[in-house]
Amino acid sequence: MSASDSNCKDGASAKSNNDGVCEINDMLQNMNMALSRCANCGKEGSDNMNTCNKCNMVRYCNAVCKKVHKKKHKKDCEEYQRLATEKHNEELRIAAELHDEKLFKQPPPAEDCPICFIRLPTLNSGTKYYACCGKVICSGCSFAPVYDNQGNEVDIIKQNECPFCRTVAPKTDEGIAERIKKRVEVNDDAHAIYNMGCYHFIAKDYTKALELWHRAGELGHAEACLSIGCAYQIGQGVEVDMEKAIYYWELAAMKGDETARHNLGSMEDERGNVNRALKHYMISARNGYADSLNMIKEIYNSGQATKDDYTEALQLYQAYLGEIKSPQRDKAAAAREEYKYYYTNAGDIRRYWV
Repeated sequence: MSASDSNCKDGASAKSNNDGVCEINDMLQNMNMALSRCANCGKEGSDNMNTCNKCNMVRYCNAVCKKVHKKKHKKDCEEYQRLATEKHNEELRIAAELHDEKLFKQPPPAEDCPICFIRLPTLNSGTKYYACCGKVICSGCSFAPVYDNQGNEVDIIKQNECPFCRTVAPKTDEGIAERIKKRVEVNDDAHAIYNMGCYHFIAKDYTKALELWHRAGELGHAEACLSIGCAYQIGQGVEVDMEKAIYYWELAAMKGDETARHNLGSMEDERGNVNRALKHYMISARNGYADSLNMIKEIYNSGQATKDDYTEALQLYQAYLGEIKSPQRDKAAAAREEYKYYYTNAGDIRRYWV
């Protein structure tokens, strides 16, 4: 029984989204009251009775009765098929509405940095993952100098400590990989699992990379879903499949990934679905994606969006910047390009790990 069938019960709300399906179900059930009897002679049958090949809604005790009744059943058969098609289309419409409701819902914002308690940036270079404790720290706190309890700045060797747990970082790539591997074995650290997948991807072990990204995605890692979608887009480790690419980008977007959201907006834009594209771009602009803001400006300049649309997008983007900006993050970004923490143009790209 389908979800829509289970909702078609006595006493169901008259204002339910499934009303159309329920009404069609009632009609089909009323037309099918005698399904256990032969439609031609009325004889009680068994489970192996012949059925109408087109509508499958009437039964016959043998092939002779089926042939005799064919002309008489033609009109009802057409009605059965029409109702079944109508029911199927209504179920698809309801499913599409529910899907869009989830897809275009503003995702929750990123967590706060565990040190400065300011919202973490969405741009990858604005955060750093530490495998020692599994924490994601903002670029400002990662860059900030370390002081002892007397207020004196600690020497450069100590600067290599984790800002959160004070564990000294490995000095070699092998040491870093080994530490991440230990976090992967815990099996609940989505960041570590995703990062290990990136190591395998760069080593061109695409099968292992995808396996790890799937694990990370199941644990809620949005960028893992984005990466799986990109693998299907370009055909690395899998056959090119744009339907699956879109599926994983939608998962990533609903988990809060602004790049996946922008990708979906671009695809809708190319298809001429400007309203859907605007919805995606608005959400990704709210998550600080400058390219989405620029796309809304282009759509406005082309006359396909209103001034209010562009004004709203600007306000959403500025609100995001207000939530993530801090003097320490600005200081880090000014000192090193690798600590840049908000999008400004198309040159801003993702990194796989730090």
